[in-house]
Amino acid sequence: MPSSRRATVTGIVVTLFVAVAGLTWAKWVPYVGKALHAARTGQWSGSDILRTGGVAAGDGPSWHAATAFLTAYVGAIWPALVVAVVLSACVQTFLPRSWLARLLNRRRAVTSAAAGAAAGMPSMMCACCSAPVAVTLRRSGVDQAAAVAYWLGNPLLNPAVVVFLALVAPWQWTVTRLVVGVGAVIGAAVLVARLAPAAVQPNSAAAQPLSDTRPAGVRFLASLARLCVVLIPEYFVMVLAIGAFRGWLLTITAPEHRSLLVIVAVAIVGTLIVIPTAGEIPILQGLALLGASSGVLGALLITLPAVSLPGIAMVVQTFGRRATAVISAVVVGAGLVGALALSIA
Repeated sequence: MPSSRRATVTGIVVTLFVAVAGLTWAKWVPYVGKALHAARTGQWSGSDILRTGGVAAGDGPSWHAATAFLTAYVGAIWPALVVAVVLSACVQTFLPRSWLARLLNRRRAVTSAAAGAAAGMPSMMCACCSAPVAVTLRRSGVDQAAAVAYWLGNPLLNPAVVVFLALVAPWQWTVTRLVVGVGAVIGAAVLVARLAPAAVQPNSAAAQPLSDTRPAGVRFLASLARLCVVLIPEYFVMVLAIGAFRGWLLTITAPEHRSLLVIVAVAIVGTLIVIPTAGEIPILQGLALLGASSGVLGALLITLPAVSLPGIAMVVQTFGRRATAVISAVVVGAGLVGALALSIA
């Protein structure tokens, strides 16, 4: 076997190993345990991250609220974030640039979107953890529709969360999440492909130059360091900001707020808030117990997991401002559809 082909095969094997081993550790095994617990007890074991540190609706911003939220959030998602960053560096370093494009790109935007969504479902990451991988896919030649569908499909079509909802929540929540989630993922991807078909820039600052002749190990460490330096600091700053202001954000979900304008505001806020995978379940259960309207619950069921302000910050330079705006608008619209669906169910 020629040395170049041997290096390619080795790179693919290494990347697949990192993906399978990492996801087994960070996602698949823990989720099996959570599913078994939910099936046995009929209850969700997680807590409402938005109320971490004793923050309640109406509380003003504070450093305590910010750091308590950051600590709780990072404690919940750090394994998935580690896997996402390492896997992104592996894709940048070890996979041929044409390989992912051949795997995911299709002639029609809707089929590319379906391929990207299908690729995202097994990794089951939250919007922030899947963002570095989506950025890497885009910079490796994957088209807009597939990359966007991968990013949104991870949280919205997460099969583990669907199972969790079916075990501990009303059936209407599960059906709404599935139907509206599929529509949001495919719809956003197709609209972005048509309205914001940005050109691929494989030699951008965050991508490895094609002519790089450094050893693979050195290129991997350089890619890993670049991802950490570029993405992680802004990510943590955004999470701190959301944590600081979450008392005000919680105010609009109060039971007495039931107007259409409030539901629109809830959909927008839910699009910006960052939560770990399945973090929407205890939040929605807590709001339901407090008497929140079905419209509020339906809007947050879709918008809370779909995207977030830190995730948007991580993808905007690669996807483009117009594409990111389209994605956010579709998520807000899907949240309103979710609100309507639960209100009439």
